[in-house]
Amino acid sequence: MVGSTTRVNWTALQNGSDIRGVALTGVPDEPVNLTPDVVTTLGQAFVTWLAAKLDKPATQLVIAVGRDSRLSGPTLMSAAIAGMAALGSRVYDVGMASTPAMFMSTVLPEFSCDGAIMLTASHLPFNRNGLKFFTRQGGLGKADITDILQRAEAGETFTKASTAGAIEPRDLIGAYAAGLVQQIRQAVNHLDHFDQPLQGLKIVVDAGNGAGGFYAAQVLTPLGADTTGSQFLDPDGTFPNHVPNPENAEAMAAICQAVVANKADFGIIFDTDVDRGAAVDHEGRELNRNRLIALISAIVLQAHPGSTIVTDSITADGLTQFIETELGGIHHRFKRGYKNVINESMRLNEAGQESWLAIETSGHGAMKENYFLDDGAYLVSKLLAELAKARLASQRLTDLITTLQEPQDSGEFRLKIQVADFKPHGMNVIGQLKAFVATQSDWTVVPKNYEGIRVACPAAGENGWFLLRLSLHDPVLPLNIESNVEGGVEQIKARLRTFFTTLEGLNTSALD
Repeated sequence: MVGSTTRVNWTALQNGSDIRGVALTGVPDEPVNLTPDVVTTLGQAFVTWLAAKLDKPATQLVIAVGRDSRLSGPTLMSAAIAGMAALGSRVYDVGMASTPAMFMSTVLPEFSCDGAIMLTASHLPFNRNGLKFFTRQGGLGKADITDILQRAEAGETFTKASTAGAIEPRDLIGAYAAGLVQQIRQAVNHLDHFDQPLQGLKIVVDAGNGAGGFYAAQVLTPLGADTTGSQFLDPDGTFPNHVPNPENAEAMAAICQAVVANKADFGIIFDTDVDRGAAVDHEGRELNRNRLIALISAIVLQAHPGSTIVTDSITADGLTQFIETELGGIHHRFKRGYKNVINESMRLNEAGQESWLAIETSGHGAMKENYFLDDGAYLVSKLLAELAKARLASQRLTDLITTLQEPQDSGEFRLKIQVADFKPHGMNVIGQLKAFVATQSDWTVVPKNYEGIRVACPAAGENGWFLLRLSLHDPVLPLNIESNVEGGVEQIKARLRTFFTTLEGLNTSALD
């Protein structure tokens, strides 16, 4: 338990369906709030929550704990393990792992865990860390995290067991990687070399010094791929080379350069905990955001014609046209947030509308066939299987998306709300923008929009759209603008600037 003299703002640790905090000193104005004591308490709160959920004594629970490459990971992981073992639960120490692998610890028969915890803060700076929780039903939701934090805040005297639970080291990432190897072998089903369907392919991996370095040695090498030129595979929580984030321009430039320099057939990049991934084609062209969604949608719709692809709100109009006109699927553009798109896809299936893919432009992609788990390595493995099959047919993987219309110009502008109670103020701005759009003869609010306001701008010099929404967690109104003509974003932005400059409580300097 956290000592009575320690004041913890438990609510501040919630980040949607995760827990995140500052774990290390070194950054001004960012005091540490995710200490070993706090994590011990959170581990014990998870045990009591899980025991109640499963109607099972804590002494009968089996829980796996893993971490990414963050500097604070080993200490915080030990704290979580010790806390849970003190309540009598059996704990598997799986060491370095990925977030998707932690969920798979509840599925793989040789583990069969009741729950799992991953110590990670995704792509956030070195001083941050966090906890992601899983049961056999998947990742926890916001309400579950709130419940766990309330248990921690209540200061319960968690009942220690007369005998501490066993702590066992286990090789989870090896078992998880073996599953990916089998996935690709079976998907390609190569007649001549079934075990090594990636023979003759040079594939470069960039793990950004996160937890994804295993993919080169434990997935690609057994499949026969040449991984020469792979980079930043060694875990290093200072992230010395680039931010491990497929949305980061520097990170994508690094993997693109590596592909070109090594004359590779394909490039792969992961975020820190491998729940997101992106790719690069043989020419060094990025396959992320709309291109990644289009590519995996083409693969999914081959297997499940006419089904629904759920994406977040900022996908391009050209992607909608590609999915619906070229592929014959349905594009359901929903809200930002990977849990939002996953839950919406699951809801559609329950309502009788077939949906096999939920994916964000950030690279979070979840498939029905894979427990709706957002798994960057699984998603990339689907692409690799298709790459190998295309090569057998003397084709290119990217032939699947040659008809995708991509925007010529795009940008995101984060407008900071300077009002303490920012959510009502942000929603008021969105309402005022809707009224402003109604006064513009050539702008139209897009129907079936589930987040903020999306507006079509069909004029010749604009030929695009914009979306203003309220950030999920921050006092920010992100403004996304895309255009199918060069300079179109500036044209749309100029008209919007006349609206935003009339408002108070909003820093619009990003537009300048």
